[in-house]
Amino acid sequence: MILSGDEIRRQHDAGTIFIEGFDESRLGPNSYNLRLGKELLVYTNRELDARHPNDYELMEIPEDGFRMEPGRIYLAQTMEYTKTEGLVPMLEGRSSVGRLGINIHATAGFGDVGFHGRWTLELSCVQPVRIYAGMEICQIYYHTIMGEIAKRYTGKYQESDGVRPSQMWKDFEREESQ
Repeated sequence: MILSGDEIRRQHDAGTIFIEGFDESRLGPNSYNLRLGKELLVYTNRELDARHPNDYELMEIPEDGFRMEPGRIYLAQTMEYTKTEGLVPMLEGRSSVGRLGINIHATAGFGDVGFHGRWTLELSCVQPVRIYAGMEICQIYYHTIMGEIAKRYTGKYQESDGVRPSQMWKDFEREESQ
């Protein structure tokens, strides 16, 4: 079951959901709009390697925006820090953003119970498009969960506070050490 906007507000007021800088004007019928942070991470190599850390450049989105190009992935982060206990948080792009040809995630729209941090966005586009820090880029919504929660998220991206590149290479290291 997905929470309504009113229920998101109630859960936020009760402390089950925390959204930094909660602003009623960004609350929708069943979601809350999150804004694009000011930093972008761009990989510097055209070919990425899942087994090894990849080189990247961090840049700040200028006041006059940043022009995204097709064929690249841009990692960004939400301005808002969120924390959720006992619910499953999920992200989707806003339809206005999708209508500009911007995808906000390749696969990471699903949050785990207990995640807290700023959400990493895996931005890509179908044609050149300019983006701006602070624009409402995605929406967070919440599912209820059935059953006891025996394990909460404690993974490598917990407490994200800065754009982080893929850390898949750590999975290979873990497998090799076993």
